[in-house]
Amino acid sequence: MGSSKWVHVIFLVVGLLLAFVAVQTIDWIWGLFGRPIDLVVILAGGALAGGATVYVWRQPATFERANEVVAELSKVTWPTRKETKAATMVVIVTAAVASLVLSLFDVIWSWATALIYT
Repeated sequence: MGSSKWVHVIFLVVGLLLAFVAVQTIDWIWGLFGRPIDLVVILAGGALAGGATVYVWRQPATFERANEVVAELSKVTWPTRKETKAATMVVIVTAAVASLVLSLFDVIWSWATALIYT
């Protein structure tokens, strides 16, 4: 898949997300004043999101920037499965050590406050 196709896919996905957010927002605002008409809400949200997406998609600077982002992402070297497992283990061990330290602080603090208040 060429970079231009990825840019089109990105615009499509962002447009769909924007449509979802627009429909939810219109439904919420309209719901404050009465029961919204679902078809009108969906059409208005879709039209708003579609118009915004097409407007941004047709801007040469935005499309060029998106192409640059896709080109840079294609240069990224992703970690191997072994590297990912090693990094995950580091995170798990670090979280466990941090939770033990915080638990120790909690026990000490509870003991100290119990001495003060009793």
